[in-house]
Amino acid sequence: MPVIRTLSKVAKQALLNPGCGCQPITVAVRTISFSPRQVTSDASFHSVSFSETDHPKVLITGGLGQLGVGLAKRLRKRFGNNNVILSDIRKPPSHVFHSGPFIYSDILDYKNLREIVVNNRITWLVHYSALLSAVGEANVSLARDVNITGLHNVLDIAAEHGLRLFVPSTIGAFGPTSPRNPTPDLCVQRPRTIYGVSKVHAELMGEYYHHRYGLDFRCLRYPGIISADSQPGGGTTDYAVAIFHDAVKTGKFECNLKPETRLPMMYIDDCLRATVEMMEAPADTLSMRTYNINAMSFSPEELAQEVQKQLPDLEVTYDIDQVRQAIADSWPMNFDDSNARNDWGWKHDYDLPELVQTMLNYIGSDSRISQAN
Repeated sequence: MPVIRTLSKVAKQALLNPGCGCQPITVAVRTISFSPRQVTSDASFHSVSFSETDHPKVLITGGLGQLGVGLAKRLRKRFGNNNVILSDIRKPPSHVFHSGPFIYSDILDYKNLREIVVNNRITWLVHYSALLSAVGEANVSLARDVNITGLHNVLDIAAEHGLRLFVPSTIGAFGPTSPRNPTPDLCVQRPRTIYGVSKVHAELMGEYYHHRYGLDFRCLRYPGIISADSQPGGGTTDYAVAIFHDAVKTGKFECNLKPETRLPMMYIDDCLRATVEMMEAPADTLSMRTYNINAMSFSPEELAQEVQKQLPDLEVTYDIDQVRQAIADSWPMNFDDSNARNDWGWKHDYDLPELVQTMLNYIGSDSRISQAN
């Protein structure tokens, strides 16, 4: 049935199962009138809203990436171990598997994802599945599938089941025509990477579903995120993670961005706390659905100098990756996050000196620091 293949998944359910109690739909030349809100109110499933439970039941997609495991740990402390389900398409390491619920979930498999939401009575969905900037440019087709088609599946399921949905955005959602220093919440965006384009698409689709269907969509534009317990994952800001590992292991670091390239950055603990605070913020405090958040802004040269205060023998050289440099040159130099600070009280804890000290301590540089001193 070629017409059905062009329909959204929720619309297919109504068309293929006319007795399911869904509102009538009209199909004409591959066009369909579809409202997730109508399906939610009329379909024959039982969905539990957050207000009916003591704690939210959370599903995190793409959970084995840089942020998922840390967010799951934080949410489990807050809401209970069994109320937070981590998911991915990869096999988890042993410590992750035994730390709390983990299941296989492919965001491109609509039926699988929908069953997980229904069977586990999910009320919050944190959608971390994505291909990052540099990796996405190397595989545009896969990035389009994961970052856009996967998003559509998540949006339809979240709207159908009345979920609170968090989708992160990024400094990469801006482009060379955006104001760069500072970059406000609302301005020209027009990114030039598939990653950035897909994130602008996510922001606009989420806001559309919020206004059209009442979806409780929430989004933060993350700066570059720095964490010690994950390896660089294909992003343009990965140098700010790699420098710490290389400094401790070899005492030498080769940076793939120009020394003066300034970008907004944040330590992972601030990022995870901001995400939880945004998810818990009362809806009436949110003047918008997509916010910038920021902590600090620095260049590779400034970061290297701060690291060298602790490890003066660190040697830093530069071998510029032209693809990543072009991406970085199109991104904000500094984020204006005044709306997040005013609306729901966002406030960062880590500036550059605290970031460097924390990273070096975590990675285990005490012996090298003692030798240097």
